[in-house]
Amino acid sequence: MILDRLGKELIYFDGGTGTLLQERGLKPGELPETWSLERADDMIDIARQYYEAGSDIVLSNTFGANALKFHDSRHKLDEIVKAAIENVRKGAKLGVKDGRETYVGLDIGPTGKLLKPMGDLDFEDAYQAFAEVARLGEEAGADLIHIETMSDTYEVKTAVLAAKENTSLPVFATMIFDDKGKLLTGGDVPSVVAMLEGLRVDALGINCGMGPEQMMPILDEILQYASVPVIVKPNAGLPKQKDGEVYYDVEPEEFGRFMAEILKRGASRSGGCCGTTPAHIRAMVEATKDQRDITDRPGKEFMNRTIVSSYGRAVELGGKPMIIGERINPTGKKKFKQALKDHDIDYILREAISQQDAGAHILDVNVGLPDIDEPALMREVVQELQSVTSLPLQIDTVDISALEAAMRIYNGKPMVNSVNGKQSSMDAVFPLIQKYGGVVVGLTLDEDGIPATAEGRVKVAGKIIEEAKKYGIDKKDIVIDVLCM
Repeated sequence: MILDRLGKELIYFDGGTGTLLQERGLKPGELPETWSLERADDMIDIARQYYEAGSDIVLSNTFGANALKFHDSRHKLDEIVKAAIENVRKGAKLGVKDGRETYVGLDIGPTGKLLKPMGDLDFEDAYQAFAEVARLGEEAGADLIHIETMSDTYEVKTAVLAAKENTSLPVFATMIFDDKGKLLTGGDVPSVVAMLEGLRVDALGINCGMGPEQMMPILDEILQYASVPVIVKPNAGLPKQKDGEVYYDVEPEEFGRFMAEILKRGASRSGGCCGTTPAHIRAMVEATKDQRDITDRPGKEFMNRTIVSSYGRAVELGGKPMIIGERINPTGKKKFKQALKDHDIDYILREAISQQDAGAHILDVNVGLPDIDEPALMREVVQELQSVTSLPLQIDTVDISALEAAMRIYNGKPMVNSVNGKQSSMDAVFPLIQKYGGVVVGLTLDEDGIPATAEGRVKVAGKIIEEAKKYGIDKKDIVIDVLCM
């Protein structure tokens, strides 16, 4: 299983598929996924070439295979996905002669639409489209799911949730950054890494958009925040034009040299994207064959950062005080209570903006009142807040349904207020932190109340930390509130 090899040795992906299809006659506007059925021999041969070149993972021809793009196609989606996986599997049988273990990756790309509030695609509609493909891929025999070329944190979160909730396969995710380390929708490297790690992806990284040389500064930043294996899949340089044709300017041998440097810096999964060919992958494998043991890689010193994030901003806790704005909370606030009763969302948004303008780093969100549908209102308020502020949010509620409703649609890695040392509290909250990711506030109280001594509160904090370990929640994602009276 591929998870057994993560963190121990280099894993090689394949290179670009679209480039090779164009060479074989793919027409402008033609859906490349249909070739899995109509030109199966070509797809098998491409997979064979990549495996022969040294790829451990070859991705299926399913980058755009989803119901949003194939709703009126003459081909059924299940037929396309099944054929795509079978073609790669057949390519492996033809291309692997040394008995090494290889894998078929289900390739999932973006829908081509922006999710609300930036676009018109609903979160759950995107989720269903990704979930269908993920299920079909596992049924067809894929070994892992690779979500790639994502330019929006919200869309990649939807895809990761769909993959993890509907399959038992390992999940990798790579994003497309610009040369300033930004996504199309504004996300930066720390916010992306924090969110993806919170969602428990098995590996993350960068692909497409630029060549290997241009990717190195982005890689260096990713490695400062990532504590899971990092994937790098560059283009064969930057696209250029000659005689009306697009070409890429990094030849295989040069690509191999760049990838050797990338892997020395700390990446542990490498491959190619647009413009790369089996020759590029072969050169990469040859140039890095002495680097396959990665048990001691750079970047270990960065693994304990405590980060909360929104779609476009990351806040690191530790080192200096961070201000959490508490105005979106009904406790002791008559006007805010009335706004909640009147469903005055504009009032809530104004409170958010005023706190942001006053210098808050994180906004607390609490909408709990008797006789209010707290899960529905919490979900609505979190969605609306994300349309007017880029500050990370602290989800503040004792209603577990409201907590999950907010965490599910939150675009980032939130703070969660709170958990305590009561077993019932930990049993309810920790599964949600495990599933959606978050930095949780741990209150030093338990079934016996708040201890009167510092030693007693330290003991409760220790109990919270030990219980969190059972869910794979690291100490870096726990902030202890010692309840000074």
